[in-house]
This record gives sequence, C-alpha cells and structure tokens, in this order.
Amino acid sequence: MQKRTLTVLLVSQVLSGVGLAAGVTVAGLLAGQLLHSTSLSGLPIALLTAGAAGAAVVIGRVSQRLGRRPGLAAGYLTGALGGAGVVTAAALGNPALLFVSLFLYGAGTTSNLQARYAGADLAAPRQRARATSTVIVATTAGGIAGPLLGTPAGHLATALHLPELTGLFLLSTVAFTLAALTLLIWLRPDPLLLARALPAASASASDEGAPARPGPGLPVGVLVLVLSQLVMVAVMTMTPIDMHAHGFGTAASGLVIALHTGSMYLPSPLTGRLVDRFGAAAMSVVTVGTLLAAGVAAALAPGRSIALITVALVLLGVGWNFGLVTGTAIVTDSTPLATRAKVQGLVDVAIAVAGAGGGLASGIVVAATSYPILAILSGALAFVAAPAALVAARRSSARP
Repeated sequence: MQKRTLTVLLVSQVLSGVGLAAGVTVAGLLAGQLLHSTSLSGLPIALLTAGAAGAAVVIGRVSQRLGRRPGLAAGYLTGALGGAGVVTAAALGNPALLFVSLFLYGAGTTSNLQARYAGADLAAPRQRARATSTVIVATTAGGIAGPLLGTPAGHLATALHLPELTGLFLLSTVAFTLAALTLLIWLRPDPLLLARALPAASASASDEGAPARPGPGLPVGVLVLVLSQLVMVAVMTMTPIDMHAHGFGTAASGLVIALHTGSMYLPSPLTGRLVDRFGAAAMSVVTVGTLLAAGVAAALAPGRSIALITVALVLLGVGWNFGLVTGTAIVTDSTPLATRAKVQGLVDVAIAVAGAGGGLASGIVVAATSYPILAILSGALAFVAAPAALVAARRSSARP
C-alpha cells in the first residue's frame, strides 16, 4: 500500500507542480500592471502565502478527522477556484478580486506541500526522509514545465482575448483540478487512516521510538522550515521583477524560475538519504550555509548577468530543499500518529506566515533600497540563525 500511495502522490504532485508556476512567475507582474506600482509587487506572494497559511489549518484538521484524501483534494479545488478568479480579475481590471483570488490560490500550494506528509504515513521510521523526498521530487516535472510554458500559455490567453499574463493561471486552474481528481479517485485506502487502523503490534513497530506527545525536536524542525521559506520567498519574489527592470523578458525570467523550481525539488532523493545518514544537526547547518551562499551570489549578480542570477536562484532552491526535507523529517519524527496531521498543519501555517512576511517585505525593501540589499539581508538572516539551528539540532533527540 505504501508503493501504491507513493505512485498516486507522484502523479498528483506532477500535476500540481504546474500549478505552482503561475504564482511564482507572473503574479507580481500582473499586480504591478493593475496597480501601476512596483512597491507592492511582493503583495501577491504575501497574499498567496497568507492563503496557504489559512488553508494549512483547514487541511490539517480535515486530514486529522477524515484522512489525507479529502483534505488534500479540497485544497487543490480551492486553488483551482482561485486561479479562475485571478483570470477573471485581470480581464476585468479588478485589483480587489485579484487579491481575494490569490488568497484562495494559496490553498493549492498548501496541498502540494502537505502531500509530502502523506508519503511518510506508512513509511518505516528510518525511511521517512526518503519517502518524503520521493513525493517532493515529483513536483520537479511540473515545476519546471510550468514556467517554460509561460509564453505559449500567454499566446493561448491572448487568443481567448484575455491579458497575456493570465495564461499560466489558466493552466494552473486545470492542473489543480486534475490533481484533486487524481487523489479523490485513486488515493484509496487513505494512508493516514490505514496507518491508524494497523494492528497494535504493527503500529507500535512502525512508530518505534515515536513520542507520546510532541518531542523536543519539533521546535528544531519548525525553525529550519520557517527560515528556509522566509529566505527563499523573499529573494525569489523579486528576482523576475528585477530582471524585467533590467530589460529581460518573460521567457528569460521564466527560464530562471524554472531552473530555480527544479533545484527546489530535484535534489530531494539525495537530500532524503543525507538526512537519514547524517542527521538533523549536520543538515541544518548545510541548509543555512547554502542559503547564505545564494544571498551573496544574488547580491553580486549585475542586472545583465543572467548566468550569475541563475546560479543564485539554483543555490536558493537547493537550500530550500535541504531545509524542507530536513525540517519535515524532524517534525514527523517528533509528533505522535494520533495528532500528527493536526500538528503538521499548524507547522505549515508557520511556514506560510514566514513566506507571506518574506514576500511582503521583499517589495518594500527593494522599493526603499535595491535588490542586492534584499539578497544580502536574506543571506545574513540565514547566517545569524545558523548557531541556533546547530545548537537546537544537537540537543534534539528527534533524529538518531
């Protein structure tokens, strides 16, 4: 059943990965067109991640009561509704509807993120990081394809007499809907409900060493996850906008975001093995070190050097991947099965809030200073947090 669960999750992740592209690649540009201002270009990502925070609570509670299948599917369908709303708002030139729709769109990104927990429900303790990473890596195909489809999707939107930038949101609406249908039809039996229904001996063996209540590793996992999300969103949000300010077109920024998205998910199998092999302390330090390197590279990249910008965004994605897999493994190991989905939902709220803050602050910082200053500040944040992550991880007994 674990193999079947992973297979279904892989398919849904490929589809929903396409849906992630629109918010990252063109949401800020679309808002800039409607508002005629760049100072609030980070607001769409902030709204998207704020919507993801609210959805994380709901999806976590629904999953706790009814299972992963209805919880994740509901998030994808809400995201599809938001994508359709964004297209409508752009066609009508209505900023208020755009912001409401982006809030709803965030639910689709939450389902994509929380699917990683479903991959670990039936996994053995020492294979949870690898199971989680298997689900995460499936997002790579859709995440890379999505931004690269920006130009043809824009042509489709134009053919339908819609603004060109809405093309990716049209694509995302379809992708999120298909991901929801995939889970509703084929994710049976539900992995979380099945894990609870295991005979007492099997359940005990599968959760050997799991705490009866959240363990000391939980704050460590939250710290790593929140830090990774905050830094990644802040730098990523303003990169396409900075590139456009220096004369690069949508195709160039789409290529950079596609490579960034690929680096966010493609290293997952290797990261899972590293976490299982070396533990949380080592990978926590590797995470913040990689994020620091990304911030420095982005700050040093002149506006005309697409190569260095690409290197910075790839490092940013890899650092985020290290943090996501490491933090997820710690959180899963630190929470008992009876309350796991609820706690995981609350953890993802913290992740989404961090992303919202990073997205909103990024536009303000760049408007007041510059993109290189934003990159330096983000890298410095990772550097300052490194000692805390190392000390906390060493004190935690979450990972043997």
